[in-house]
Amino acid sequence: MQADGVIGRYAIGGAVGATFYLEPAATLDVDVFVTLPGLSEKTLVSLTPIYEYLKGHGCKPEGEHIIIGAWPVQFLLPSNGLENEALSQAVQADAGGIPTWVMTAEHLVAIALQTGRQKDHGRILQFFDHKAIDHAKLGAIVTRYGLDDKWKKFKKRYFDD
Repeated sequence: MQADGVIGRYAIGGAVGATFYLEPAATLDVDVFVTLPGLSEKTLVSLTPIYEYLKGHGCKPEGEHIIIGAWPVQFLLPSNGLENEALSQAVQADAGGIPTWVMTAEHLVAIALQTGRQKDHGRILQFFDHKAIDHAKLGAIVTRYGLDDKWKKFKKRYFDD
């Protein structure tokens, strides 16, 4: 899709993105963050070109997902500065012999902190247990995106004895 100009930059995020750094975890879908070529900030966005392209390649839409192989995939546009930065700083990874882009561990943790659901907190703890993050990089991201209060509350809840 990228080579054919349907999408711009992309990166895998969410639970599947985390599996590039951690043990596999149960998840319902793959979150793929994308940019779309030729969009301005005031454009009403439609993911129809992605769905049409993939339907033409044998994929099947199902609700908010499109089934690619056996995986329900949800395409998401970055909705804030943190997600934009995570997309722009994604790193190349190997997915079963196929090169792909995945968000950095630090960005995945910051997005999970920003989202703040219980399952996100669990994933953050896994990143710490696996020593999969650079603390200085994470700290800079947390500060840059105004997540300091959330980070302090998280640390108090999970790390203070």
